[in-house]
Amino acid sequence: MVPDIVNTHQAEAWNGYEGGHWADNQTRYDAVNSGYNEMLLTAAGIGPQDRVLDVGCGNGQVTRLAARRAGHATGLDLSGPMLARARASAVDEGVGNVAFEQGDAQVFPFPPHAFDVALSRFGIMFFADPVAAFGNIRGALRPGGRLAFLSMRDLGDLGDVFSAVGGGPASTDSGPLSLSDPAVIDRVLTAAGFTDVKAEAVEAEGVWGRDVADATEFIMGWGPVRFALRSASPSTEDRVRESVARALAPHAGPDAVRLRGTARLVTATA
Repeated sequence: MVPDIVNTHQAEAWNGYEGGHWADNQTRYDAVNSGYNEMLLTAAGIGPQDRVLDVGCGNGQVTRLAARRAGHATGLDLSGPMLARARASAVDEGVGNVAFEQGDAQVFPFPPHAFDVALSRFGIMFFADPVAAFGNIRGALRPGGRLAFLSMRDLGDLGDVFSAVGGGPASTDSGPLSLSDPAVIDRVLTAAGFTDVKAEAVEAEGVWGRDVADATEFIMGWGPVRFALRSASPSTEDRVRESVARALAPHAGPDAVRLRGTARLVTATA
């Protein structure tokens, strides 16, 4: 049984097309985001006995990496399809000190002070009420526990792609750029009961495909692009596909298409 969910729009997306696409393309999405893994895990300062919570864990790559450094790691996510993939990958990789739970971090009934570290790789920008969500996460951490997460800073090279599609995500209170401003990050986390808040600007390259044609088809199936083209005619989709390919061409190397991403690496203390 899935606990109460207040972020219903995100739950619908991540248990529908969006979550299915991420689950079906697990390796590809890990290639997009894994350039950030080491900096996040280092910032989290995970010790061999630590109990780790990965918020918005998705397909669970970071949860499994954290488990290898920790006593135990738990991944939490809204998406049933992605959690199924996360559990299967843990079995395939022989990572036994890990568990995955389905739920909304804003209201999930975490045991009080059950974790030493909470972390997230781009899974915490979509809360309907971020102060309430981070307050709930703080309650799950022991006093003095550590929070480390990555949030989007701006679109980076993805801006070229969204321009080709005809727009990009807005900086809203619950959108992908909702925690891009250090002042907002500080305000939200302080209100949620965290101290020692720091937000560092970082960046990493992500692999989006083996060549322009491959990357173009992957991006055309990506949720934000699908949403933008939901009412488009086939001829319009063809024109957008050509525009995306042109936007990706300058980023193509001999072995892959790489886009530079930018982020905030945030740390705080419960």
